[in-house]
Amino acid sequence: MQHAEDTTQAALARGSRYAMRKLPDVTLAFWIMKIAATTLGETAGDLFAQTLKLGYFLTTIALFCIFIVTLLAQLRSRRYNPFYYWAVILSTSMAGTTISDFMNRDATAKYLPTGAATLGWGPQGLGLGYPTGAAILVTLLITIFVAWRYAGLTFAIRDIDTFRGEALFWAAILVSNTLGTSMGDFLSDSSGLGYGGGALLITAALAALLMLKYVPAVPNVALFWAAFVLTRPLGATAGDLLTKPTTKGGLDLGTLGSSAVLLTVLFGLMAHAHVKDRKHGPRLHERSAGAAAGRDHLHVEG
Repeated sequence: MQHAEDTTQAALARGSRYAMRKLPDVTLAFWIMKIAATTLGETAGDLFAQTLKLGYFLTTIALFCIFIVTLLAQLRSRRYNPFYYWAVILSTSMAGTTISDFMNRDATAKYLPTGAATLGWGPQGLGLGYPTGAAILVTLLITIFVAWRYAGLTFAIRDIDTFRGEALFWAAILVSNTLGTSMGDFLSDSSGLGYGGGALLITAALAALLMLKYVPAVPNVALFWAAFVLTRPLGATAGDLLTKPTTKGGLDLGTLGSSAVLLTVLFGLMAHAHVKDRKHGPRLHERSAGAAAGRDHLHVEG
């Protein structure tokens, strides 16, 4: 009897810890929303910086401030809320787009809209180039992971339930989205593959990661972060494919129209996730020890 009571208490403790988590399980729906958010981040970032001609400098400052606001809302939340979570993902994608552009590009005509002599106020780019920019971002990302490791906190996102762990998670998200943007722009602009070719290459790489998921020696956490970085250039190349002129290999749908459609899709997915979470949320006092153990066994990804 005592053993049964101890087991039940342990299961309830796991359930309570689950209720405190504010990050979602990694499912197919998660990746669909991630790609939609990163594609929207690309088109929306270009909308502000290029179409509205605010420039990379002002847009980077504005979008970074939006990121801080959405991050504070997420950090202050006491439980997982799809709207808060995906708002931060979207803001990191938008900010990552313009941070990458500001780091890697310069004020030459190559990176300006057709016919534009200047773009917004302030410096329009540091002109570091994609290799140097990527090297800096990879170094930052490794530094975050090293600090994360030495903090003794889990890398598995469904088990992150502390403020410090969540702060490290979002720092890694911002840097990885910025790195992914640099990779996507390099593939689209400088590799010779074009927008379609770059998207196909990233899709093939993601398919390879999916196959590695079934190799026991490869940690699922490593696969998650590799996939998270790679879905950003997929979103970047997809966004460029939608918005860039046909003369550059794009579909010329425009940043405003593409962003509106993608925002509608993402908002619909967020609403669906919110309804599903409220309908099927954890019922701590109804969950048996066996169900809790089964859940811990099944959800090993990311």
